[in-house]
Amino acid sequence: MTQHSFEFELPHALIEDFQRDGAVCVRQLFTADEVALLERGIERNLATPSERAKVASSPDDPGWFFEDFCNWRDIEEYRRFIFESRVGSVAAQLMGGGGVRLYHDHLLVKEPNTRQRTPWHQDQPYYNVDGKQNCSMWMPVDPVARESTLEFVAGSHLGPWLMPRSFLDNQAKWFPEGSLADLPDIDADRGRWNILGWELEPGDAVFFHMLTLHASGGVSGQRRRRAFSLRFLGDDMRHAPRVWKTSPEFPGLVDQLADGAPLNHPLFPVLWPRAV
Repeated sequence: MTQHSFEFELPHALIEDFQRDGAVCVRQLFTADEVALLERGIERNLATPSERAKVASSPDDPGWFFEDFCNWRDIEEYRRFIFESRVGSVAAQLMGGGGVRLYHDHLLVKEPNTRQRTPWHQDQPYYNVDGKQNCSMWMPVDPVARESTLEFVAGSHLGPWLMPRSFLDNQAKWFPEGSLADLPDIDADRGRWNILGWELEPGDAVFFHMLTLHASGGVSGQRRRRAFSLRFLGDDMRHAPRVWKTSPEFPGLVDQLADGAPLNHPLFPVLWPRAV
């Protein structure tokens, strides 16, 4: 750990759970005011999407699954939430101490009656970073039922890397076909796996490693599922330029950071320790 006092001391057992399972739930980490701030940012994002935004559900889906990325510099509410909340302190503890940089933000909205599932996948193979000290946060501003929440395969963050595929058409657009093992069919025999998942209320958040296998269901009834995710980089994370399009992209970064370089760049600001 660093010499800095953490702003939200996690129980040691929860940190051990993260290291063992690759995913934990932190209850009521954020205040009602912080949730409301983030909700305003989400609605601003929905009203004025970036050029990176995409619809991740099919045209015949009765609902709508919307995603957008990398908007913290343009949306004040996101920026305030990221830099003023205790989230960097929590990420530092889960990653084992040391520094924390923001990698990117990610908005995921499933409107009522969205049947599109988010299939099982790991995040890190889609990215342009290598290393083990990382984590992601996923927090809703709406109550999330157990059947619509993120689920995780405990221990899958320990490896191996598995083939990333496009969600709608299952294409290998990143690593060449056959270069990584394919994901097992987890839903075919759920009892074989230790699957974690939590019903969530606003203020709760889940944290998970970028290699932890995870998925989520659709949204039934009239309930929205607006969720905001942040990705964090620890001290051992390095730039790993790819010859294919990463998700998200960082245009021009390959000309500014060498392969294997630390992510010391204004795109990835330091969140912890806080500047004094």
